[in-house]
Amino acid sequence: MINIIDFCIISHFDFLIVSMFTFFLAIIVGLVLLIWSSDLFVDGASSIARNIGVSPLVVGMLIIGFGTSAPEMLVSATAAFQGNPALGIGNALGSNITNITLVLGLTAIFYVLPVHSQLLRKELPLVLAAAFLSWILLYDGFFSRIDAIILLVALTFILTWMIISVKRETKVNDPLIDNTIEELPDKLPLKKSVIWTVVGLAFLLLSSKMLVWGASSVATQLGVSDLIIGLTIVAIGTSLPELAATISSARKGETDLAVGNIVGSNLFNTLAVLAIPGMIQPLKVPEGVLSRDMPIMVGLTILLLVFSFGCFEQSKLKINRTKGFIFVFAFIAYETLLYFQINP
Repeated sequence: MINIIDFCIISHFDFLIVSMFTFFLAIIVGLVLLIWSSDLFVDGASSIARNIGVSPLVVGMLIIGFGTSAPEMLVSATAAFQGNPALGIGNALGSNITNITLVLGLTAIFYVLPVHSQLLRKELPLVLAAAFLSWILLYDGFFSRIDAIILLVALTFILTWMIISVKRETKVNDPLIDNTIEELPDKLPLKKSVIWTVVGLAFLLLSSKMLVWGASSVATQLGVSDLIIGLTIVAIGTSLPELAATISSARKGETDLAVGNIVGSNLFNTLAVLAIPGMIQPLKVPEGVLSRDMPIMVGLTILLLVFSFGCFEQSKLKINRTKGFIFVFAFIAYETLLYFQINP
């Protein structure tokens, strides 16, 4: 009898190990496919837009900006449709926190990031305003479709303003606009562009489902909430494209674009990615969002604004190594806080 019990315990333990390996493998494969398909989709979509006569300026500011947040958007939508909207909320907030602290922090440690763009100086306060707006809308403890619609309307107004501003700033050779146009992928034939877009979208859907399945399964096995998984594993994973793009831009000396990648991504995350769960499946705001994650996201956005405008030093508009270390330390502190709240 004892041998049978021991065998059952060992078999169950082995099953858990195999299951966790499968779930983490799904997360890793899902992330890799998500990043690859996102690039494919953006290249195809931007080429289609240019083939039908859309201005390179509009392509650069909108389609590329959307593309950097495409993984987060697909993951949030998939999570909401599969009954895990809290994972989508965690993904949006966690990605913003990760972008500022880990992505921008690591980049600034290796490359000084001066900011010259007039457009970027105007965009930064809008990111903070968007963060405050989302906090206010969720403050009543329920994330409704009306809240989601307000966020999407705000995004529409901001994008319209950006297009108008971009057309004005081209007359003064704004470095952010110049760098964005230079980084546009090569124009493809229309047929090939359509194929790339369709294939990219198909793999985006497949990889997001794989990632959400693996992440939600890990949450169940570990006994933690979907929110925490969204804030950590999923958020860090979906921020990898921003990390690659930001470091690449900084290495080329395109520092305005490096910071602009983060600013644009956070704007889309706050007003589009965050809106998706509320639009698809309205829900009670998960515990910890209003008391921990929202204040931290808003606080870090304020810190980014202060650091970018150089209030602490004479050389203005520069994110240097010291500030980079502060951001990375903030990332470590936040992840530590989450760990101890999971394991009190």
